[in-house]
Amino acid sequence: MRIVQVIDSLDLGGAEKMAVNYANALLTKIEFSGLVATRAEGNLKIELDEKVSYLFLNRKRIIDFGAVLRLKKYCKENNIDFIQAHGTSYFIAILVKFVYPKVKIVWHEHFGSRHTEDINKNTLLLFCSYFFKGIVVVNKSLEEWCKLNLRCNNIILLNNFTSNKIEDPCTILKGFEGKKIVCIANLKYPKNHSFLVEIANKIFKKYPDWSFHLIGKDFLDDYSNQLKAQIRDYNLNDSVFIYGSKNDVFHILKQSDIAILTSISEGLPVSVIEYGLMKKPVVLTKVGEIPFIVKDGIEGFLVDSNDIDLFYEKLINYIQEEDLRTQMGNALYQTIIDNHSEKVIIANYLNWILSL
Repeated sequence: MRIVQVIDSLDLGGAEKMAVNYANALLTKIEFSGLVATRAEGNLKIELDEKVSYLFLNRKRIIDFGAVLRLKKYCKENNIDFIQAHGTSYFIAILVKFVYPKVKIVWHEHFGSRHTEDINKNTLLLFCSYFFKGIVVVNKSLEEWCKLNLRCNNIILLNNFTSNKIEDPCTILKGFEGKKIVCIANLKYPKNHSFLVEIANKIFKKYPDWSFHLIGKDFLDDYSNQLKAQIRDYNLNDSVFIYGSKNDVFHILKQSDIAILTSISEGLPVSVIEYGLMKKPVVLTKVGEIPFIVKDGIEGFLVDSNDIDLFYEKLINYIQEEDLRTQMGNALYQTIIDNHSEKVIIANYLNWILSL
């Protein structure tokens, strides 16, 4: 079997990371594994195994016929059976199918808020779904939405996965040792960093030595500017630190003591799997697939996305009880190993795709 992952960019993000993870994981399991970045390269390129076939299309427009023909040529030369199109890259994949009908399209959906949208806002996706051979989703809400609205019956729910890779440990977290709270999420809606800063402000008043560390791409836009202004307004510049995109995530997590996520919507965040692999105690908002991964009160704490007081209370529990942090971190680790290992997910994926 010969499969290529197609993704818009290789910036740090959940969908992008999963495209790289699939390309790397399939390398030793199938005849050919490739990855194509259509619009932009990024930090994740260095995580791609050197044996994975790689192409950068440098697509300039939504409809870029030159990019379509370059991708067609790549598929033809490498005798590709399946394009696994992540997120919005399904559109260029469908254009390639129009000029190279032999190739089959599998759409991999990661967008956690899709299930809240009306199909009338997704007419292009609806049209393209007639040409999908299969659909991979990352949570139950997306699975139900796709079954209800799209024109492809071969839908499978597959958990995201990751692996604890060897990294170049280059990031040093600021703040006091043993008192660091990390959040891995790009600075954008719907990650809800404003909620995080409100919590940090409450924590600072009682535990000023504890600090918050925000890891993820900074788009230097209005969202970012408002977040930084909020940090300044609360005089938290020495307590809330923004680092931007980083490739040494596991090295960063080794330096942290608690891990959080404050999103108002999610698919299946890879960061939660990374937290678990590093045995971090977590406080997470109760969105997307998170409640199906983490048992509240056993493997971490889950909080409604608008409940600042409860989120604060759960963080205080961790700050005051180191044994609780160890207990919760170990429990989450076991769940991730049992249900989100690369071996299990890839086996299920290959069994499914062979049936298409």
